[in-house]
Amino acid sequence: MVLTPAQRLLRAIAAWAVVLLFAFPIYYWITVSLKLGRDIFAIPPKIFNFEASAKSYEEVFGISLGFEQGIAVLPGGGDFYMAPSLMDSIIIAVCSTALAVVIATLAAYALSRMRFRGQHHFVFWILSTRMMPPVAVAIPMFFIYKDFGLLNTYSGVVLVHALMNMPLAVLLLKSFFDDIPKEIDEAALIDGASRFLVFRKLVLPMAMGGIAATAVLCFIFSWTEFLFALTLTQTGLKTVPVVSSTFVTSTGTAWGNMAALGTAAMLPAFVFILLVQKNLVRGLTLGSVKQ
Repeated sequence: MVLTPAQRLLRAIAAWAVVLLFAFPIYYWITVSLKLGRDIFAIPPKIFNFEASAKSYEEVFGISLGFEQGIAVLPGGGDFYMAPSLMDSIIIAVCSTALAVVIATLAAYALSRMRFRGQHHFVFWILSTRMMPPVAVAIPMFFIYKDFGLLNTYSGVVLVHALMNMPLAVLLLKSFFDDIPKEIDEAALIDGASRFLVFRKLVLPMAMGGIAATAVLCFIFSWTEFLFALTLTQTGLKTVPVVSSTFVTSTGTAWGNMAALGTAAMLPAFVFILLVQKNLVRGLTLGSVKQ
C-alpha cells in the first residue's frame, strides 16, 4: 500500500503526538528537579518559564552544579544525601541481572532442546512461582536471611532479586531458543561436536538478541523492586526505591529532591538499554518471520 504525501504527513504528526504525550511526564519530572519550591507549587504550573536551580541535585548528590561556577565536589552529608543509595542500586541490579540471565540461559536451553517426563508440568511450575505475590514470602525470607547472616548485604539482595527474575527469564529465553531450528544442533552433533560446544558456538550467538531483551527486563524489575529491598535491608545498604520513601517527612514532601533522585535513577536504565539496543531490537523481533 502506497501512502499519499498527505497520509504520510498525518502519520508523522500522529507519531510525534504520541511521542510527546509519553515524553511530557518525563520532561515535567526533570523540570521539577530544577525548580525552586515556590515554582513547584505555582498555579498555573510553570512548564517552561521558571528559574532553574541545581539546589536539589546539590543536596541529593553532594556536588555543586552551579551554572556559573562549574562543577565542584562537596562533602556528602545531610538528610537528603542519596548518592550511596544510587550506587547500591546499580551494583544490585547489574549483579542480579547477570546471575539470573546466566542461570536462566542454561535452564532455558535445556528445556528447549531436551525432553523428559513431566516437562510440561515443570514449565508450568516455573510460571506459577512468578504468580506468587512477593508479600507472601517477604517475612519468611527475612527470618531465613537473619539466620544465615545475609541481612543488609549485597549478596542477599542480589540473590533474592535473581530468584525473583528467574521464572520470567527462563520462560522468555526458552521461547527464543525454541525459535532457533533444532536442525542446527543435530547437524553439529552428527559432526562430532559436544552439546556444550553446540550451545556455546552456535546457539548462544544466535540467541544474543533474546538474551539482551531478557537482561533489560530483569534489570528494570530489579531496579524498581521495593518490598524485598525494604524488608532485607535495615541499616546502611539501601536502594533507590527504598530511600525515595524517606523524602516524605512530617513537614511535607521534598518534591525537588525526590525528582532529582528520580531523574538520576532513570539514567542507568537508559544507558543499559542503549548498550544492548542493537541486540534488543533483534531479540524482540526474533521468531516473527517464519520460513
